[in-house]
Amino acid sequence: MSRAAFLDRDGVINRKAEEGQYITRWEELEILPGAFEATARLNRAGFLVIVVSNQRCVAKQLLKAAELDVLHERMRDLFAEHGADINGVYYCPHEENPPCHCRKPAPGMLLEAARSWDIDLPHSWMIGDSETDIEAGKRVGCRTARLIGSAVVTPTKKQENRKAAPPDITAGSLLDAVGQILDLEQLQIRK
Repeated sequence: MSRAAFLDRDGVINRKAEEGQYITRWEELEILPGAFEATARLNRAGFLVIVVSNQRCVAKQLLKAAELDVLHERMRDLFAEHGADINGVYYCPHEENPPCHCRKPAPGMLLEAARSWDIDLPHSWMIGDSETDIEAGKRVGCRTARLIGSAVVTPTKKQENRKAAPPDITAGSLLDAVGQILDLEQLQIRK
């Protein structure tokens, strides 16, 4: 079985669009500092890197699924040019309602990837910038890392009503999170 690092896309790999806006064109996808290096470090440590992302822009008909697939292929190619492999990309194209099995915090994307890639979930990590990312990871038994960055995190009403489990680690960036994860992994190997 393989270990994986599941990465949310917007706010983890690339700069998040303004509230209520969506990234629908390649030109809008701004890779965050350290994302290439963090992904390459995960690759070298033996982790599969799997992107899991809610992309309701498809349900809103702001772009077609095929167009999103092309955007993701270009993103994977760009990472490969920087010596970093994204092994797979899974996304939920649905609206929030009615609920589906794949929209985080539901664990569908992680479970599908685990089946496809023979992933050992308890030895894997979910890295995201929201409570829903952390909850999805916890639901499948992954360890979790939440990126806080410089943004002030204020819970929505829906989140306040939910008793969210805290992440295993918090970090200011993907690169910081990966450094902490690899340090923890090394400590566990030494024990």
